[in-house]
Amino acid sequence: MQDLEGSKFDAVLTDPVVPCGQILALHLSIPSVFFLRGLPCSFDLQAAQCPDPPSYVPRTFTDNSDHMTFIQRVENLVLKASESFLCNFAYLPFELLASDFLQRQVTMTDLLSHGSIWLKRMDFVFEYPMPLMPNIVFIGGINCGKKKTLPQVSDFPDKIF
Repeated sequence: MQDLEGSKFDAVLTDPVVPCGQILALHLSIPSVFFLRGLPCSFDLQAAQCPDPPSYVPRTFTDNSDHMTFIQRVENLVLKASESFLCNFAYLPFELLASDFLQRQVTMTDLLSHGSIWLKRMDFVFEYPMPLMPNIVFIGGINCGKKKTLPQVSDFPDKIF
């Protein structure tokens, strides 16, 4: 820790799925930049204070769009309530670690709310539109390599039976 404190870093670039980088950033009192696709249970939206109404924003893995029927909206609400319970249980070890290390009581939302910039590897072209805060920047397409064009092949018959 002394080496890190003496290094005078400007920021921490981290993936908040495992919040150890964020705990370190808070300890060193430096800004953090999150690089992620998304977090379970919409922790990213909660921490960045984005509107996340279950009647509009579909939960992950539901295959719902932002145009849901009444039944899908009810399903979305029930899923949001259950994932909140499950994720709080799953991230409890990190909350205990952070509380012990930072010597104050913190939750996952508290930890992640100190993120300066959220670089999200997604794009509205592939996702549904949702309300966002100004410190969330979409960098979708960075994982897409430029593909070579397919060669023209004339070995196919004119008619396919």
